[in-house]
Amino acid sequence: MTTSATAAPSDRPLPASPEQTAAEHARAMLEALGIPCTGESMHRTPERYVRAIAEMTRGLRLDPDRHLGVLFPAESTSQGIIAAVDVPFVALCEHHLLPFPGRATVAYLPAPGARIVGLSKLARVLQEYAARPQVQERIGEQTVAALDKNLDVRGAACVIRSRHACMTLRGVEAHGAAMLTTHLTGELETDPALRAQVLSYGPSEAV
Repeated sequence: MTTSATAAPSDRPLPASPEQTAAEHARAMLEALGIPCTGESMHRTPERYVRAIAEMTRGLRLDPDRHLGVLFPAESTSQGIIAAVDVPFVALCEHHLLPFPGRATVAYLPAPGARIVGLSKLARVLQEYAARPQVQERIGEQTVAALDKNLDVRGAACVIRSRHACMTLRGVEAHGAAMLTTHLTGELETDPALRAQVLSYGPSEAV
């Protein structure tokens, strides 16, 4: 009786990792565009490109809301607006996968006596929502929704100013143009004085 031979486990080819597969496709894309990756300086460009995209979309693999789970007792009986101002971020335009760096103000108005979150956590929430294929309007929407959902607030706000490479470096080539978006909820939207106050905290420069 004969048996069919099978390859020993050590002889079987290892499956390509997702990063290796992505790098092979990136190399093929560049070469199809007439950008050969054969020279010394570009031989590893597909791998570097894949690592850069993975790093800039790390937010897809994170839950930004987790930063709002650790709260501290209120230190004031009449707490006003709490804001992290000029928070830097870099996002990828989901239409062109080109970066748009910017700055944001993330703010909220705690309910009387409500526990508060560490200031750095406001920046982390914004930055992790930004670190994925995005549109600017959605970043603000997701950030204020996270504050409304996880904190006891009378209102939340996110004001973003950024420069989009898909508009400044290609297409219309509007060099220096910036995009401003505002998202406000609760009393920060409906109370004229509070609205004016929080909008005054908005970033004056995109980068």
